[in-house]
Amino acid sequence: MKEQTKIYTCPMHPEIHRGKEGLCPECGMRLIPVTKKKVGHGEHDDFNKHKGHSTNIFRNKFWISLVLSIPVVLYSDIVQELLQFKAPTFPGSLYVPFVLASIIFFYGGWVFIVSAFRELKAKLPGMMTLIALAISVAYVYSVYIILSGGTETLFWELATLITIMLLGHWMEMRAVSGAQSALKELSKLLPDEAEVIRGDKTEIVPLAELRSGEMVLVKPGGKIPTDGVVVEGVSDVNESIATGESKPVPKKQESEVIAGTINGDGTLKIKVTNIGENTFLAGVMRLVAEAQSSKSRLQMLSDRAAYYLTIIAVVVGGVTLVVWLALADPAFAVERMVAVLVIACPHALGLAIPLVASISTTKAAQNGFLVKQRLALEAARNIDVVLFDKTGTLTKGEFGVDAIIPVGSGDEIKVLQYAASVDSQSEHPIARAIVTEAKKRNIKIPQVKNFQRIAGKGARATIEESRVFVGSQTLLSDLKFTLDTQTQTKVDQLSAQGKTIIYVITENSLLGAIALADIIREESREAVKSLRDFGIKTAMITGDSEDVAKWVAGELGIDEYFAKVLPEQKSEKVRLLQSKGQKVAMVGDGVNDAPALTQADLGIAIGAGTNVAIESAGIILVRDDPRDIAKIIKLSRLTYTKMIQNLFWATGYNIVAIPLAAGVLASKGIFLQPALAAVFMSLSTVIVAVNAMMLRKKTL
Repeated sequence: MKEQTKIYTCPMHPEIHRGKEGLCPECGMRLIPVTKKKVGHGEHDDFNKHKGHSTNIFRNKFWISLVLSIPVVLYSDIVQELLQFKAPTFPGSLYVPFVLASIIFFYGGWVFIVSAFRELKAKLPGMMTLIALAISVAYVYSVYIILSGGTETLFWELATLITIMLLGHWMEMRAVSGAQSALKELSKLLPDEAEVIRGDKTEIVPLAELRSGEMVLVKPGGKIPTDGVVVEGVSDVNESIATGESKPVPKKQESEVIAGTINGDGTLKIKVTNIGENTFLAGVMRLVAEAQSSKSRLQMLSDRAAYYLTIIAVVVGGVTLVVWLALADPAFAVERMVAVLVIACPHALGLAIPLVASISTTKAAQNGFLVKQRLALEAARNIDVVLFDKTGTLTKGEFGVDAIIPVGSGDEIKVLQYAASVDSQSEHPIARAIVTEAKKRNIKIPQVKNFQRIAGKGARATIEESRVFVGSQTLLSDLKFTLDTQTQTKVDQLSAQGKTIIYVITENSLLGAIALADIIREESREAVKSLRDFGIKTAMITGDSEDVAKWVAGELGIDEYFAKVLPEQKSEKVRLLQSKGQKVAMVGDGVNDAPALTQADLGIAIGAGTNVAIESAGIILVRDDPRDIAKIIKLSRLTYTKMIQNLFWATGYNIVAIPLAAGVLASKGIFLQPALAAVFMSLSTVIVAVNAMMLRKKTL
């Protein structure tokens, strides 16, 4: 049997959220499960009839309730006594507060009643339950007093309480929707249409009609509509929204482009590779959404705390009512209970953690790394050591020329020129590295004749009627050349560092040697330094020899390294570090890194790596830039700090406010009125939301 999609809704804003447990995107409240019912020939959701609740509705309810509350307050005994003011009297004026408060209760307060019903139906009592209980008790009690001919009602407290609660919700929704808007903005990055090349002409088509393999034309300043490969044209593309890279990225033939990025001043002809849900941007949105719906340990703690706070509020409110009924008049007792229920509303506590986590995962995506699991981001702040896989992470995984050693009075340019000329006919990685270096130095590469590969040793060719050999130590020995003492010393030093030595020889003389090594990324030096500044050690793991590992570790200032490690042994090295009591972050990009990424306390995959590595990691670096690891640590620490601050703002005031609301200082004439309790409760929620949004302004 096919598993049915779970449905959730928000107690306050009952739009349907299929298959997604988490937070309401409007107000940040916890979503509750919904039971679908069959009605007639179609499905009916209990909450569809309420669809459309929005920030504007709460704004309208607030303003109308505020206007109606003014005469209710003016006709209250307390205002008339304090201000020595007498409201106009006329036949029936006694019922003005009753009528207006009733309108406020049913128009402005009914949304809280309905929301409480949903919470109780889902067996998840919370904020709405407390508010509904408070205003219902106050209203029913006041109506009873009026019908009994009494005057000690709570209508002004009821009216101001509902009005302030509506104001609080309006402000909260504005704050939360603003905080979560960054993810929504990602969906707006794609253009609505694309200019597709069909035959010998172009036509504008909706994005949905694009097909993989088609050619699209992107003019200067236009948005790139889909992932693809440049077929024709040269331009710089702004990829900051996708990768966090602030500088425009040069694009030419065969360069990959990302949907939603912005073209520079050139025209690009692009072949479509990924469309719709398969684009990079769609993947980013999925990962961010998944991370936002997942929970951290602190969030689970705050959820439990909110639940227990609800229970405590109901119990304390009930005890307060009983005690004050025995000591004072019923109106005062009910007022105390209402104040307790209102002040203890756990809305701020419910928002404290999820809102910060939501902002942090979106901020991560904007800075070039994707958080798959919130627990992974939470773990980053406690990392003691970052273990890097060498090849493809700290190094580029490709050969580069490290040094050129001319023999005698020879010069580097001639050595490199001859080597590049011979190797220009070869596809070997070492040969390509030598040719690339010559082109980088703008060295002219002469044409060669009679190129011949020498298996396992190198190659030879004729340059200007002279035969030139380029190859290994074996080729050097075969040609019976030896090195002078000075050259031999330099070569031995470079060999000891694990570098590959290639010799350039003519028929009559040895021109010199070229040392090649896996190219260390310049970014790696900054990455290691940044981590050291955070007080975090670094380690490296590689399958290369001891000499190579020692040299790379020394170049980068890495604290510890593991050499000659077989793929299946990588996870063992992670466990070794963990056995020393260290929290380990593993950074890798290959299939053989997957077990180590899973074993580590925090797995970080380089985005250009394999799907297996990415699936095994908790955080993914979009760019091949190890400097972003320091950003992860910083964001994790900032996020944790904000969460702790929010927990304080959400709960700290309850320690003082609940006893005051219950009336422990009544003997000294100090009371916390329900309306003032509502102000404090709403204020704490707004403070939590604003404090969370301040995280967006932090730079990583």
